[in-house]
Amino acid sequence: MFNLSVDIDNNSGFCFGVVYAIEMAEDILEEEGNLYCLGDIVHNDEEVKRLEKKGLKIINHEQLKLLTNAKVLIRAHGEPPATYQMALQNNLELIDASCPVVLKLQNRIKNSFAKEEQIYIYGKHGHAEVVGLLGQTNNEAVVFQDIAELDIPTLPRELTLYSQTTKSTDKFYEINKILEENGITVKTNDTICRQVSNRDKELRDFARKFDVVVFVSGTKSSNGKVLYRICADQNPRTHFVSSLADVKSEWFGKNESVGICGATSTPMWLMEEIKSHLQKL
Repeated sequence: MFNLSVDIDNNSGFCFGVVYAIEMAEDILEEEGNLYCLGDIVHNDEEVKRLEKKGLKIINHEQLKLLTNAKVLIRAHGEPPATYQMALQNNLELIDASCPVVLKLQNRIKNSFAKEEQIYIYGKHGHAEVVGLLGQTNNEAVVFQDIAELDIPTLPRELTLYSQTTKSTDKFYEINKILEENGITVKTNDTICRQVSNRDKELRDFARKFDVVVFVSGTKSSNGKVLYRICADQNPRTHFVSSLADVKSEWFGKNESVGICGATSTPMWLMEEIKSHLQKL
């Protein structure tokens, strides 16, 4: 027996946007037994499997084109206008679970585009949320995930800067500062979700408290990769796991303290399952 002392980070787990989408899906599944979802409802394979057992069917945009007369859930990441147009053409009922923070950002970008502003979006290329944001600009905005991607001398002298909601606030303001130092007038729109960005500091404090940290996240989660790195920088004995099957007993010693934490896409039930397993070692 290892006699481990195990604690779960209370600030980890689903952000409110993901909770909203999953609750909406579960309500419909309970009533009707099936529901289509455009893309993974959350970037966590274990949670997706749980919902698939209840009748959730994950489809991609190509499959959506062939679907008619059905209900389709729009997940928290949001969608571009083209998706809504296709739904009208195919007589699809969209259950819109787009995160309110993302919807607000989409509207702000749409308004900026209508004013013919030069829009730059700090975000991950191809990320579902970013695809939805780009769609508000007829795919004309410039997306970059690192300032090094931009040829600063050739940028417009005035631009409007936005960010994917899950990006780092520090990095966003660093980019803003570099642009301004290069003589560019920046209309800055801080659209980063604080429920996500504030986890940086919280996780740094959490990771330092324990002998070992188990970071739980889906491998597809961008947020998970970033937060795992933050934990590992504070505590070298941090281990990334996607499911209970990834947990190895050789990571632990007798009477050690273990902290369990995760991404905004990590379900609490999965962290609880891992805690229960560790307490039995």
